[in-house]
Amino acid sequence: MPTDTTGALHTAVPSLAAQLAEAERTRQPVAQPTSSYPDLTVADAYEIQRRNIAQRIEAGERIVGRKIGLTSLAMQQQLGVDQPDFGAILDTMVIAHEGEQAADDLVAPRAEAEFTFRLSRDLVPGDAPFTFEQVRDAIGEVMLSLELIDSRIADWKIGLIDTVADNASSARLVAGPSVPATRELLDALPEMILTLTRDGDDVAAGPGSAVLDHPLNAIVWLANSLAEYGDHLRAGDLVLAGAVHAAVPLAAGSTFGVSSPGLPDVTVRIV
Repeated sequence: MPTDTTGALHTAVPSLAAQLAEAERTRQPVAQPTSSYPDLTVADAYEIQRRNIAQRIEAGERIVGRKIGLTSLAMQQQLGVDQPDFGAILDTMVIAHEGEQAADDLVAPRAEAEFTFRLSRDLVPGDAPFTFEQVRDAIGEVMLSLELIDSRIADWKIGLIDTVADNASSARLVAGPSVPATRELLDALPEMILTLTRDGDDVAAGPGSAVLDHPLNAIVWLANSLAEYGDHLRAGDLVLAGAVHAAVPLAAGSTFGVSSPGLPDVTVRIV
């Protein structure tokens, strides 16, 4: 996980990290951190995130990938932010295709349709800044995914700093069957339409170009951002590029899916 390299951290970092960790355990949301501490910085927020992920790793969980959030205009407008962020995906957050997720296990979950990529090689900090071509050559597999996001902050009242502290509002990843990342497929991603369905009905859709013009641009941003913190993406990592549409609230009793021509569908049942 990234470590802070920018200087002194806010004195509230330890207590805010503890509050967010407890909110996730109890499913009782907390107040917006920046409403109490308006001088929190992005570096503070990533340190809060890092502490909570490190605590979970110490408890036996492991990082299996990263999520990039707020990469589309629709999501930035929905949450009132103007730049992407990133969080960690842990093994305990991954749900099998056609699996189930209990709505009561989360606070206020929402669904997003995304492209997810599996890396075939490391992108080490010493090679930064990374180019589009370097990232493209490091992609081994492509799949559709449902990201179930959640906010441990009450009423989704969040800005960039708040969501970063809350592990970029990560909750669950439902990854579909993967296909090889051919050059032809990667080049076609911007024109591919991802459709989110609920019980078979279309509820949201968007093109790959909604994600920073090309989903791989999001991974370039992530690789370079991680390098600034001395961290990096590794072979085998799953990377979620970000939603192509505004997030859709979840409710128990529905089946959500993502489809796009040329890639296998993915579904999850909310119980």
